[in-house]
Amino acid sequence: MKKYKKHIFICENKREEGHPRGCCHSRGAEEIKEAFKNKIKLAGLASSIRANSTGCLNNCELGPSVVIYPEGVWYGRLKPDDIDEIIEKHLKNDEIVERLLMENIEKDERNDK
Repeated sequence: MKKYKKHIFICENKREEGHPRGCCHSRGAEEIKEAFKNKIKLAGLASSIRANSTGCLNNCELGPSVVIYPEGVWYGRLKPDDIDEIIEKHLKNDEIVERLLMENIEKDERNDK
């Protein structure tokens, strides 16, 4: 069995339209997943890093959400433009992208209210 150094789970959960929590799928999660897969391959990391979709990660309001293991780091509100930074900093250099951390997004939203 192949072992990966890191594993990225990208929520692609779909909820019915108009659901109060929304869903990662309607916020562009499929595009996020494809960007991760393509850019990991282009960076020559496909043999050590795996990116795949998952069901609900229960952070719908902060989606698209991603969790990276083995660290257990949660990123939220990702956009395709964020993927290069995560690959360069987190996947290649084990440096957490603080501005995208789910806990920081939640804190910022509480402070904005």
